Amino acid sequence: MSVIMEFAMFPMDKGAHVSQYVKRVVEMVDALPFQSQLTAMGTIVECDTMEECLDVLAKANSLLETVADRIYCTAKFDNKPGKTGQMNHKIEAVRAK
Repeated sequence: MSVIMEFAMFPMDKGAHVSQYVKRVVEMVDALPFQSQLTAMGTIVECDTMEECLDVLAKANSLLETVADRIYCTAKFDNKPGKTGQMNHKIEAVRAK
């Protein structure tokens, strides 16, 4: 199975400039055994299961709870059972057209 998740998470009580906190989340994601990609508006992670994606969100939330009283999070999922490597495949499919 392949589950692609795009998420954004940041503290809401630290002012307009939160990149130092986002960096902590990105570093945590980079240390995980999943393919990931930082974008201008969030982070994309490809996991094998929905549970693994939700665990990534939980870890990111726990990390930010140590420095923030309020956390904003959005997440989108593309769950495709029986497939792997969909993160790269989706990009290659568009570029091949």
